[in-house]
Amino acid sequence: MQLTSINIGQEQTLVRPNKTEQTGIFKQPVAGPVLVSKNGLPGDFIGDSKHHGGPDQALYLYGGADYEWWVAELGQEIAPGTFGENLTISGLESGPAQIGAILHIGEVILQVTAPRIPCGTLAGRMKIPNFVKQFRFSGRPGLYCRVLQEGLVKAGDQVTLEQYSNPTVTLAEAMADYYEPILTEAMLQRYLGAPIAIRIRRHKEEQLQKLREQG
Repeated sequence: MQLTSINIGQEQTLVRPNKTEQTGIFKQPVAGPVLVSKNGLPGDFIGDSKHHGGPDQALYLYGGADYEWWVAELGQEIAPGTFGENLTISGLESGPAQIGAILHIGEVILQVTAPRIPCGTLAGRMKIPNFVKQFRFSGRPGLYCRVLQEGLVKAGDQVTLEQYSNPTVTLAEAMADYYEPILTEAMLQRYLGAPIAIRIRRHKEEQLQKLREQG
């Protein structure tokens, strides 16, 4: 696999039905090398810090294999950064990627922490009214990552992926579970045993507590 594009979003206004918002989803490729820090890329605007950004979701990655699928699905070419990702990686398919998996890119080491859950901002950016539903059922959520080792990356860097060796969940499973939760203790423990993003961890801890109280 290879890093094909580094994408940064400036603050822009997005007007969509019943809402106007400031967003960084309109990402554009930039020339490297670019410094990756624990908080992401310099100059990359985060409009909704409740659901995006932070150390556990410092970078969002999308795969070339996923792009190829969307090109066929939508019947049009799609430029890197369209899905709001910071890094576009050839040969990567996001659905089977595991929470806890490690990616090496240039000097940087990343760990997968969460899937992207689609929102109205993404639909507004795509200008497709039902795109939230379409993205959900695609099973191609992209990868949120934390930064384990800071450093420089540039387009053309080789990317290697190490699977997580302990029990975990795939990003496709995690995205599906967001909409139709599997509320068994075994499933919840799979989440809590993996290095998931803190937002998910807190939610799963609450679900497990309620399950035990009911049992």
